[in-house]
Amino acid sequence: MAKATSQIKKTLKFSISIAVITFVLAAIFSVISSSVLGGVGWLIGLFIVFIIVLLGVLFDTLGVASTAAIETPFHAMAAEKVYGAKEAVVIVRNADRFASFCNDVVGDISGIISGTASAIVVLQLARLFGYGEGSFIQITINVFLTSVVAALTVGGKAIGKSIAMTYATNIILVAGKILAFLDHRFKIKLIKK
Repeated sequence: MAKATSQIKKTLKFSISIAVITFVLAAIFSVISSSVLGGVGWLIGLFIVFIIVLLGVLFDTLGVASTAAIETPFHAMAAEKVYGAKEAVVIVRNADRFASFCNDVVGDISGIISGTASAIVVLQLARLFGYGEGSFIQITINVFLTSVVAALTVGGKAIGKSIAMTYATNIILVAGKILAFLDHRFKIKLIKK
């Protein structure tokens, strides 16, 4: 019973910290995307929207790969001193937290920000063609762009999940190498060992 209570406390603490991190990151990304998109043309704005969608798909793939990966191959790699293998072991051991951060924090924020950013692009396009808010053209552009962003997000995540399940070991090893590089080169520790 004490073990279950301890686990619940750890989960609650992690959930609260993730909520706070999500709040801060969402606010930062919203301000950045709104200010950047307000100062660029619609074509660059559209490109930024697709980059945000791609970022969400990439992190969703990472999260799924972390839950699909098996720890054993990384131990063998770590014994052979493969760069990033130790970090990969840490990722797999903390797959629930890593996946929560990748899928829920970054993935969901990307989805929200891409929706906001596409709305800004729609307004820019409507103004370009001389139509105001609420016009038929603006609504049509909005429906079309929202549908494209949603299709790319959902389709991209479906493809990403399939790739993550098939190549989980390779994907997590690359993630481990990136974490090792950030730690060794810049002393940035994104995950505790």
